[in-house]
Amino acid sequence: MKIKSTIDRIPGGLMLVPLFAGAVLHTVAPNTGKYFGSFTNGLVSGAVPILAIWFFCIGATINLRASAVVLRKSGTLVLTKIAVAWLVAVVAGHLIPEHGITTGLLAGLSTLALVSAMDMTNAGLYASLMNQYGKKEEAGAFILMSVESGPLVTMTILGSTGVASFEPQLFVGAALPFLVGFSLGNLDADLREFFGRCVQVMIPFFGFALGSTINLAVIVQTGLLGVILGAIVIVVTGLPLIFADRWLGGGNGTAGLAASSTAGAAVANPMILAQMYPQFASVAAAATALVASSMIVTSLAVPILTALYARRFAPQASATG
Repeated sequence: MKIKSTIDRIPGGLMLVPLFAGAVLHTVAPNTGKYFGSFTNGLVSGAVPILAIWFFCIGATINLRASAVVLRKSGTLVLTKIAVAWLVAVVAGHLIPEHGITTGLLAGLSTLALVSAMDMTNAGLYASLMNQYGKKEEAGAFILMSVESGPLVTMTILGSTGVASFEPQLFVGAALPFLVGFSLGNLDADLREFFGRCVQVMIPFFGFALGSTINLAVIVQTGLLGVILGAIVIVVTGLPLIFADRWLGGGNGTAGLAASSTAGAAVANPMILAQMYPQFASVAAAATALVASSMIVTSLAVPILTALYARRFAPQASATG
């Protein structure tokens, strides 16, 4: 059976298929983990420790000895994406109630969902697109996009805009696994390669554990809104990223549009942050479903839009990609 190749055909499949399987399990038999206990319960309910290992391994893959061009490009894109998410948090914090919108077409939307969907780029998707439509240095810009992975950036945005309040030690705790991995990976290239192998392997496990916290009814309820959120992410982050790439990054805008996606790891942020800031508990499930939908939509739409943009504004790169 070609299970892996089938999953690979689905945008974000390594994350989404296990997540959906976990959601089915939680919807049909929500007490499965507690019933079997032991390792089974650890797998079903272990999203946070699994993610901690994943963040550690992500940190180990970042090599600061990259060229100046790569650092300039990745820095421009990462800072622009974070800045846009910060501005969105400021506006949404004034317009959306703390417990999210509860009625109408936008029911389920919260500041937590908006920021989580916008502040992290799908680095794998970006690298793939730039290998086809950009330059080698532009493809390598995904190196710093890994810094966005995990809850730290989202925590910083929500905390600095007054949407949430986190104790200082929580910021340290969110960053520590990543920083330890980063340090070891830069001290020893062999460790960087060793831990780097785990990055892809861990994705299905935290996807399943995360899905095991979601009831499928929530996904159904937020279906259309998730599609809308995906479109909003592309427009709201894509336009500033295109201009930043052209004016600051030395590119033609293709890299900016290629970075206007929602990362698979972002799906985990609402639940993680709800554990740190209990006021998010009531919106975490809906936010998780919305971010997952946004990830699917952007994974499908961004490649198409990037290809069209490259053919229009960078025909030479498109022809040689």
